[in-house]
Amino acid sequence: MKKSKNNHGFSLLELLIVVAIILIIATIAIPSLLRSRQAAHESAAVSNLRTINTAEVTYLSSNSGNYGSLPELVTAGLIDTRFGGAAVAGYAFSITASASDYTANAVPTSANSGRYSYYSLPDAVIRYGTGTGCGGPGGNCYPTGMSAQPVR
Repeated sequence: MKKSKNNHGFSLLELLIVVAIILIIATIAIPSLLRSRQAAHESAAVSNLRTINTAEVTYLSSNSGNYGSLPELVTAGLIDTRFGGAAVAGYAFSITASASDYTANAVPTSANSGRYSYYSLPDAVIRYGTGTGCGGPGGNCYPTGMSAQPVR
């Protein structure tokens, strides 16, 4: 019986070229994916701070003119229970509340979660964070020159 010479497989060189092309595409795509994920986390943090602002106004109107802490807002059913513990979408949320004032903070849990921290006061304007060591590049929580500026 005669062996057919038409049955050729891939050569080692062809396989190496395909692997090299895949690695080049991955090298281009992975950083873009990480930046997109950071941007999504940052947008979610700003949106969640808006939700917290709305909850604070509702809490204020039903609790003798006092703002509430995070656990109080969760207990009152004004925000979701996921704010009561672990990070939400890569950000840790906290509220410092006194009778007629509050500060709601959103800080990235790691450098991969987000570049900036955000905060809001009773005026309900979301601003870039003012602290350092929040996981952003160079330890900053805000873009250069944008500390305490409103998010646009």
